Amino acid sequence: MTAAPETMQARGELRRDEPMSRHTSWRAGGNADLFFIPSSVEDLQAFLRELDAETPIFWLGVGSNLLVRDGGLRGVVISATGILRQLERIEPYLVRAGSGVPCTQLARQCIRWGLGPSEFFAGIPGTVGGALTMNAGAHGGETWERVESVRTIDRTGEIHLRSPAEYSVGYRSVTGPPNEWFLEATFRFDPDVTASMDAMKEMLERRKATQPLGQPSCGSVFRNPPGDHAARLIEAAGLKGHRIGGAEVSSKHANFIINTGDATATDIEELIEHVRQSVMEQHGVELQHEVRIVGEVAV
Repeated sequence: MTAAPETMQARGELRRDEPMSRHTSWRAGGNADLFFIPSSVEDLQAFLRELDAETPIFWLGVGSNLLVRDGGLRGVVISATGILRQLERIEPYLVRAGSGVPCTQLARQCIRWGLGPSEFFAGIPGTVGGALTMNAGAHGGETWERVESVRTIDRTGEIHLRSPAEYSVGYRSVTGPPNEWFLEATFRFDPDVTASMDAMKEMLERRKATQPLGQPSCGSVFRNPPGDHAARLIEAAGLKGHRIGGAEVSSKHANFIINTGDATATDIEELIEHVRQSVMEQHGVELQHEVRIVGEVAV
């Protein structure tokens, strides 16, 4: 960095050797060299301007779709969800949401405003920022189907207004301008669709009944292959309940891997790979990760 952490002018909280197990839903993973929590967007801009151009940056949401390897993360992790919680209706069918807004909160508020289709956001764990990053979806809806525009910040602290045309969006995949991170999005909803709180509650109840929500996991580990479901393939391979160390394929939903209490990131990653190889051998289908795996292998 251009300045030592102690001499940087940012007003937010800067921590050294922060355990990433505190910040991921799997409750596993190594340490981040530096962990920055900005106090405002302006504070974030100031921090980025001071940061050396060669310092790696990892932008963290709530860690709901993330595995950090046991060797941890080099450079700096930025956790800005606390300052990106704005949620407002700016036109009759336009809603602006900060990337730190939980998707369930977005769904509930849009339903209160009578905007739809918005219920599917309730089925997405994590925040708007994470949903934008991976085009998260649930119950037939996908995030980028609703995006009107986004605001991003680059590593020099400059803020950009971007349109969906500047991104390549696919199933659980988004590619756009490099070295930029989402600050907020404006979503457009349809005037002829009536959003339903009952429908949202039904989705949440269905999730609760079919997924191990009370245990540490990342949600769905693998993307659904075309015309099929990853969970069906994994279950058919006889992998429900299979364990490596403290990591276990959920007996409730085969596309979930849970931390039974003492799993390391290595246990989880080895189990992911075992599941992938087993499904390939038994079904001839190569499953693709939905979870993001980052960081250094422990030595």
